[in-house]
Amino acid sequence: MSEKNREGKRTARERMAVEREKQRTAEKRRRALIVGASVLCVLGLAAVIGVVAANSGGDDGSEAAGPVVAPSGALGKDGLAIPVGKESAKATLEVWEDFRCPACKVFEKNYSPVINELTDSGRLKVEYHLVTLIDNGMGGTGSRNAANAAACAQDAGKFAAYHDVLFENQPMESDDAFADDDRLIELAGKVDGLDTPAFRTCVEDGTHNSWVGKSHEAFQKGSFTGTPTVMYEGKNINQDRSMTPEKFKRMVEEATEGQ
Repeated sequence: MSEKNREGKRTARERMAVEREKQRTAEKRRRALIVGASVLCVLGLAAVIGVVAANSGGDDGSEAAGPVVAPSGALGKDGLAIPVGKESAKATLEVWEDFRCPACKVFEKNYSPVINELTDSGRLKVEYHLVTLIDNGMGGTGSRNAANAAACAQDAGKFAAYHDVLFENQPMESDDAFADDDRLIELAGKVDGLDTPAFRTCVEDGTHNSWVGKSHEAFQKGSFTGTPTVMYEGKNINQDRSMTPEKFKRMVEEATEGQ
């Protein structure tokens, strides 16, 4: 065989070797891309599952495992309403609130002086329903924990005062400060006689957490559009733009005239 032919065959073999190496490299790259894409899909699915779980309310604090323990003196179906005022009052106001809800704080700031005056005079009784709307929308457990603490205050006969303290000290909506039991206990110190071992145990154990979950379920079944929902004579007065505390006071006084 001539030197020229040998050189030609060697060059051909080298070209084939180079081509096979290119193919192996391309195959490795293709496999790496497939594996990488698979990992991204798994991570993406995990992220989607996480978002769905967060938005589905599975761990948002609106529901809790365990027995439903209603606070002392709670009224209505399943004992979901906390009453304030004299039972003999002829007028009844039904309030659905979330302690993390800024609009609820605005309502309380504007209406609580009139509501307190009317309940103290025996004309009005209020039934408070506690919900966890902000927990569900923004995450966290501050709505639930604050509602549980308020129910613990009801056990001690201090609900109305503690209810007002919670709204007066409400954190920003995005701040889940009420998830901290120590903060809730600290605020109890602003209510005479509330910060007791029994109250602390009730708060720390989440004694009424399942009850709060039941209350929120009732809110959802009621097809209410948001908090606060303030029902008087079958109407949500919080949606009435013409309503004012003074107008509401006149309505109650007229309805209870002679009481």
